[in-house]
Amino acid sequence: MDEYVDILDEHGNYTGEVVLKSEAHLKGLFHPTVHVWFYTVNNELLLQKRSVTKKTFPGLWDVSVAGHIGTGEDIFDSAKREVQEELGVNLENEELVKIGFHKSQQRHSENLIDCEFHHIFISELKTSLKDLKLQESEVSDVKLISINDFEKVINTPPLSKDYVILDKAYYDTVLTAINKELL
Repeated sequence: MDEYVDILDEHGNYTGEVVLKSEAHLKGLFHPTVHVWFYTVNNELLLQKRSVTKKTFPGLWDVSVAGHIGTGEDIFDSAKREVQEELGVNLENEELVKIGFHKSQQRHSENLIDCEFHHIFISELKTSLKDLKLQESEVSDVKLISINDFEKVINTPPLSKDYVILDKAYYDTVLTAINKELL
């Protein structure tokens, strides 16, 4: 779905420009997104398998929930909306812990240049997998993976071929914050 997004400069500051997401991707313009990582008290992460119809990383395992922040939308409202849309879970602001901000640039094709600043959140998963309501156009499956097994996946290229892999600093931020919550 095409939607309007705010444009950011290379440092993540709002420029005041608003364009359709498709234009931002075509021109490689920075825009804001949310990433929500769910964890369990059993030291597991919830991963989603991206729909095979997605333009980026189709069919790969990825962050629990991700999405674009609509123009003028509050980041917490955006995170809650995306969680509700993709997993059917309703959260309150206090259930989301904002842990960071990450710059990402990826050229998927000549016409798809993804330049994003991810607002990263963590939240404890309190809903069973069987009670999640997956948005079929976005998510084809979900699974729980132990944090130790996930660390092996992201650090071992042959294991990571079925996963969306970002840089080490991103995962250090996520896993450090989750491990702190689990202490």
